[in-house]
Amino acid sequence: MLIAVLLLSALILSFALTLFIKNWAVRNSLTDNPNERSSHTLPTPRLGGIAIIAVWFPGLTALYFLGYVEQNLFNALLCGLPVAGVSIVDDLYGLGFKVRLLAHFMAAGLAFYFLNGLRYFYTFDLHINMPYLVFPIFVIGMVWFINLFNFMDGLDGFASTEAIFIAFVLAYFSESVLPWLLIASIAGFLYWNWPKAKIFMGDAGSTQLGFVLIVLGLYYHNNLSFSILNWLMIAAPFWFDATFTLFQRWRNKEKLSQAHRKHAYQRLTKLGLSHLQVNLILYAMNMSILSMVFIYRSHYYLKIPLTVFTIVGMYFLYKALDKKVPF
Repeated sequence: MLIAVLLLSALILSFALTLFIKNWAVRNSLTDNPNERSSHTLPTPRLGGIAIIAVWFPGLTALYFLGYVEQNLFNALLCGLPVAGVSIVDDLYGLGFKVRLLAHFMAAGLAFYFLNGLRYFYTFDLHINMPYLVFPIFVIGMVWFINLFNFMDGLDGFASTEAIFIAFVLAYFSESVLPWLLIASIAGFLYWNWPKAKIFMGDAGSTQLGFVLIVLGLYYHNNLSFSILNWLMIAAPFWFDATFTLFQRWRNKEKLSQAHRKHAYQRLTKLGLSHLQVNLILYAMNMSILSMVFIYRSHYYLKIPLTVFTIVGMYFLYKALDKKVPF
């Protein structure tokens, strides 16, 4: 009963805080104004992520003291505070990329340390204990996911929907209450962010969600609830689009720091699809991937083949889009 009250309170607070921030941001002209790279057409407040953060961290602390969150996971998730701090400052005043990147690496490195690294890689009958052997690779990967989640936050409801989906899958397989808190924190905001959005989450929300989702993915892998390969599959629509787009731009010798509209989800809108229609496509992809996750959790030997199949499938979908909307 207590947990139900906490989750309902988180949902209501997220909803109310987002409304308050929306009105405050409008009064103070803290809006994203449309330009040639924008997917929106009207000035829109951009600080909604503060509501998610303001609900998430107190809720996390409450669950920790109630005994629902282990010490190492609590410590790792608290490392998201520097990410939140620099992102809020960036949303309000603007901040150099190097400062933000330093905070991301610091948070990722500390979180990886508190989680004791990637403790096991298990597939077939092979179990490898390698807590810190993969430290540089995974810290870089964590920082990349933090940033790509920000890159993919370009359509109404898009990043929120994906974050809720990943959190729901983690909640289902881990049987943990913590992902439900994340869902409640996002859902109240999503009401205002759903097409047509009345507020955006900004860097504060998108980077924090990226950080929390990758930390939860590593934690549930380590306690054998949900393999990191499972996590890579359910997050594939985001990390594949962002990574392959970056590769394509690098291959074309484009300036990687320059803003663009070349992500797959952005090119879908160029075909005339609405934000809602693109969200529905994301939903369909997520359901297809989730069905494969259920298949190989019942047929363990299919783990790697289905992971590869998911990535290859993403590649062919991406190339099919190239024919409709050239990169």
